[in-house]
Amino acid sequence: MVAVQQIAASQIPPMSAQPQTFAPDLPLVTAEANGQDGLLTTDALALLAGLHRKFEPVRRRLLDDRRQRQARYDAGALPGFRADTATIRAGGWKVAPIPTALRRRQVEITGPVDPKMVINALNSGADCYMADFEDSTSPTWANLVEGQIALREAIAGTLEFTGPGQDGQAGKRYALRPEQERAVLIVRPRGWHLDEKHVLVDGEAMSGALFDFGLFCFHNAHALAAKDRGPYFYLPKLQSMEEAALWDQAMSYVETELGLPHGQLKATVLIETLPAAFEMDEILHALRERIVGLNCGRWDYIFSYIKTLRGHRDRALPERGQVTMTQPFLKAYSELLIRTCHRRGAFAMGGMAAQIPIANDAEANTRALERVTADKLREARAGHDGTWVAHPALIPIAREAFATVVHGDNQLDVLREDVDVSAADLLRPSLGTITRAGFDGNVEVCVRYLAAWLAGNGCVPIHGLMEDAATAEIARTQLWQWLHHGALHLDDGTPLDFALLERALIGLPSRLRAAAIPGIDRIDAAIALLVELTHADALADFLTLPAYAQLP
Repeated sequence: MVAVQQIAASQIPPMSAQPQTFAPDLPLVTAEANGQDGLLTTDALALLAGLHRKFEPVRRRLLDDRRQRQARYDAGALPGFRADTATIRAGGWKVAPIPTALRRRQVEITGPVDPKMVINALNSGADCYMADFEDSTSPTWANLVEGQIALREAIAGTLEFTGPGQDGQAGKRYALRPEQERAVLIVRPRGWHLDEKHVLVDGEAMSGALFDFGLFCFHNAHALAAKDRGPYFYLPKLQSMEEAALWDQAMSYVETELGLPHGQLKATVLIETLPAAFEMDEILHALRERIVGLNCGRWDYIFSYIKTLRGHRDRALPERGQVTMTQPFLKAYSELLIRTCHRRGAFAMGGMAAQIPIANDAEANTRALERVTADKLREARAGHDGTWVAHPALIPIAREAFATVVHGDNQLDVLREDVDVSAADLLRPSLGTITRAGFDGNVEVCVRYLAAWLAGNGCVPIHGLMEDAATAEIARTQLWQWLHHGALHLDDGTPLDFALLERALIGLPSRLRAAAIPGIDRIDAAIALLVELTHADALADFLTLPAYAQLP
């Protein structure tokens, strides 16, 4: 535990380029964690304390706004475009110019922040690497510390990693390519809803978002600015322009404290909640001096659609394999994002291809890669400026798909003035079915992902897909939705009820133990948590909140 004690703000020494030691009569920090390797210096903690004290009250108020907004939806209201921001949507403003290092983002790779992943992603040949402290990282203290150290060493060019050896032989060594051959680094801190329980400021757990962001900036902002590489960030799970404005204020605060020019820190926002889809212009406007683009965070968006409309039985989704980007409500969301971004001079980034290569099944692997090609061609033809992949093997496929359509660095000139999306289009119900395989698959994904997450792994390959918190959330919220709306059936007529869930769970533990899946020792805890979440009368906002309470 790292505790920042109650002291007056005037007692916090000013920031400096070198770590300082507080005078003995200012016991700001007590640390009981090892392996921090110079991360939590007194100056670093002073910056974190300043961020918490200035912005925590606003964060709490905005989270309360989320709850009130959801209560209205649960009572029957539907999301819509805001009347009080119509002048923003109608205005002719533009965002600030895009930095040279981010002018080409046709293929971005994403993944957690362990040293091996950081090296492989930076070396992958992608244009950018989104280093993820959020959906693909289980936020154990060890993971967070290791990730911050790995990124600091990568930026310094000193990061190396040696894998475990076998039979007395040395393991494989991983090292960074020359800097000019590496992907541009973009960091995704955690969302506003998550706390960091290992760091207390004035007795309160600080925001996980501000911890990830502030600590990274303290150690790396000057080095990245000197290279004209940012720092750059992906901002997750925003629901409103006010939440975007909070990020803008936090970035301005850090720029001031670290002596950086205003606007040095740049951001791309993931539009991955249904409420945010109605505020794309407003979010761009709130961050207009530093925003580079918006991203179609499709998996979290589907999860948010289910969660936001959970009280509307007529909008229950079919099984997740049928909820593709060709569904009308997702097509409308993607095209509205492109039109909105390009009108404002910002990038419109496409979504994640969750497929990974399938070993030992050439036919299945070919089908999976064909789906990736089709998806990336669809994005490029629609006007997106780039896309995401979860595995290095998909980079050439995504790059080739975009190269057949895009003949420059981006498609900012594709204005999509033909697009006219209404609120009804963004809310349109989806057609489809729920099969037994789809139901059982959701159960297995939830259990396997939760078990791995509780064991410290936030990115898990399951049946040819790279599952992270977002995809697991789709499975979890669909189960709750199907089980609680009543009178729903599988396509073979079987009632969707808790007896069906129980049958799906009965043989799962022994089957998974026989397969020695990651996190095997947390299977029972994962099942217990899934049962609790699916039986609850109210849909939990995030599975990671109760799961986080179970982390050491």
